[in-house]
Amino acid sequence: MSTLLSLGEAYKSYGGKPLLDVGALTLAAGDLIILTGDNGSGKTTLLKMLAGLEAGERLRLRFDGLEANAPHYPRELRRAIVYVHQHPYLFNTSIADNIRYGLRLRDMEVAERERKVSAAIEWAGVGHLLQVPPRRLSGGEKQRVALARAKVLDPRVLLVDEPTASLDAQARAQVIELLRKTATGDNCVVVACHDRELMELGGARRWHLAGGKIET
Repeated sequence: MSTLLSLGEAYKSYGGKPLLDVGALTLAAGDLIILTGDNGSGKTTLLKMLAGLEAGERLRLRFDGLEANAPHYPRELRRAIVYVHQHPYLFNTSIADNIRYGLRLRDMEVAERERKVSAAIEWAGVGHLLQVPPRRLSGGEKQRVALARAKVLDPRVLLVDEPTASLDAQARAQVIELLRKTATGDNCVVVACHDRELMELGGARRWHLAGGKIET
């Protein structure tokens, strides 16, 4: 498998004490990586640093010929690396508008944009929810809409934070299946979680974060 992203270093401290001191990691095309660790170990911080959403004292990564060195994080990387929050915020408009949102900032013809939105809706299996106000969605439904909103952007690296937390068995199974389908030969997925079923997915690699370090 070809390397998509190489992390040289990710370092961040709080109150003068190191929270993260991670380096020498690679993400390959087709990877599904499960990131585990205790609460407060820095899983979310690491994902946000990789996505350029949180600053650290030191960050060095390379992706597709582009380099990020804290505090410089190229805009092109922000488009290729997408983060999905544990508690995704949905605008109080419509499901389709929420999925369409990220594409509005991209130079794209309307017909192509709507084709992508329709494909993401079908992929996530949320077509039957299009007339439901976002505030009335269940936790699992919100996660699927959030994943569709990420999917429509065609990310090369998808970073997902605790996507199955507090979901019932059926909703968990639906979200896990979407994550399984997302890791292809062209991109990769990193999922931070405590979910035993995700940890035991066939073909997944596992990273464990403890003491600021990654154990592979």
